[in-house]
Amino acid sequence: MSAFFAAHQGLLEAAVQAARTRGYWSAYPETPSGKIYGETAKADGEAAFKALIGQPFPLDQQATTRVGRETSPYGFDLAISYPSAPVASLVAAAEKAGAAWARAGVEDRVGVALEILARLNRESFLIANMVQHTSGQAFMMAFQAGGPHAQDRGLEAVAYAYDEMAKIPGAVTWTKPAGKVNLVLDKQFRIVPRGVALVIGCATFPTWNSYPGLFASLVTGNPVIVKPHPGAILPLAETVRVARAVLAEAGFPADVVQLAADEADAPITKDLVLHPSVKIIDFTGSPAFGAWVRAHAEGKQVYTEEAGVNSIVIDATDDFRGMTGNIAFSLSLYTGQMCTAPQNIFVPRAGIETPDGHKSFEAVAEGIKISVDRLLGDPERAAAVLGAVQSEATLARVDAAAKGRVIRAAERIALPGYDGARAVTPLILAADAADTADYTVECFGPVAYVIATDSTADSLARAAGTAREKGAITASLYATDPAVIDAAADAFAAAGVALSVNLTGQVFVNQSAAFSDYHVSGANPAGNASLTDTAFVASRFRVATVRRQSAA
Repeated sequence: MSAFFAAHQGLLEAAVQAARTRGYWSAYPETPSGKIYGETAKADGEAAFKALIGQPFPLDQQATTRVGRETSPYGFDLAISYPSAPVASLVAAAEKAGAAWARAGVEDRVGVALEILARLNRESFLIANMVQHTSGQAFMMAFQAGGPHAQDRGLEAVAYAYDEMAKIPGAVTWTKPAGKVNLVLDKQFRIVPRGVALVIGCATFPTWNSYPGLFASLVTGNPVIVKPHPGAILPLAETVRVARAVLAEAGFPADVVQLAADEADAPITKDLVLHPSVKIIDFTGSPAFGAWVRAHAEGKQVYTEEAGVNSIVIDATDDFRGMTGNIAFSLSLYTGQMCTAPQNIFVPRAGIETPDGHKSFEAVAEGIKISVDRLLGDPERAAAVLGAVQSEATLARVDAAAKGRVIRAAERIALPGYDGARAVTPLILAADAADTADYTVECFGPVAYVIATDSTADSLARAAGTAREKGAITASLYATDPAVIDAAADAFAAAGVALSVNLTGQVFVNQSAAFSDYHVSGANPAGNASLTDTAFVASRFRVATVRRQSAA
């Protein structure tokens, strides 16, 4: 048993149990408290981040040049450069390092992964700054989603992979009765990795979306090349730096994990996808590029999370203000740049019933607008909820969508302390169910449609139908009739969408909890894999058998 495995075995066993029971459990504290992470951790993390700005990133791996042109959505250039090498060289190094990694025992590999996660957790304040200033997330979200929540997702993948591999015995004696003389064979079962794994990161959640595939491939014996989005290299560069340090300490080649950084005008992702030695691909990003990956990755194991059109269906509520407040927060959180954020809000054109009496379609839309105004009325609270917009392209989509029937206009706002920040409030539009060209495609970012339908049944049919055709990760329902709730549960389950019902408190449809929620179902075009289940890990390795005639 390796020292790293022994040090973290209790945590691993708890994670395996949590994955089986699916109740609340978290390994890494989400509260950015000095009592947990150290009294100087916040200041130390910020100082360490600032020390990286304008410098070559300290990553010891092969390089023929350096790349990097990241810009913080809060209004300044990071000016950090990263080592870059030709794709063929990266893959060759991965294959060479992967030979030793494949020979390692399961416990050795799992121990290394758990130690990497432990060290990343200790750096959560540093990583929070890195995520904030590449993705645009506000600091609290960057700390939680970029740090402990991402680490939980990585640990969840390790737990599932370990549990799956633990089902395979190392050696058995096979005895078949055959009359007077039994047939006896000694059999050995060897876990065989698929080959070089590629993790393609996204700009909005660089660690949260990348860690599951990274750690699932790593513990199943595959060397991993991490390809960040060119706008969000830094958090994954630090992840790779930590991983390489742990690998070296454990006596393995550091090139088991490598960074493949590039720039937007000189991309290398397609070359990596097409390389014949790349056997596993984890992709998070747009449907257009996701479709290209799936079309050109023949013979490779591909796991994708792409885009979706998430919906809210409103039939009735017993807490109108609680409902509109919850919806307002879901629309505003990280400026709608979450793959789980709602876009379409379906409301019967005849209105809904509430404890305050009947509310017309217009009153429901106005209630949502008022709740958004109330939530974002305080500048400091608005900054903490909205964060900044990662890409100029997102702002362009908001401007283009504003040509519709506006319920609430998007407004550029200032973020305290960041004069150049890209910050905008949600755009809320009215639409009719017949206006399918407007709302049945994802408009990524802070854009929402309140859509008038003929009935709740019509709303459910349209929301679930869009999910089946275009993809969706989340759905939300407000209803008081059990029959309506049952109908919605059936409709969204058939569409492969996770449904939340009557959220009015501090739980929001955007949130997805590790060890409990299956993030993405893999059952509609929003993605072909789920974080995390057995299917996410089992095809990353195969089993080879050696049979010998028994000497007994």
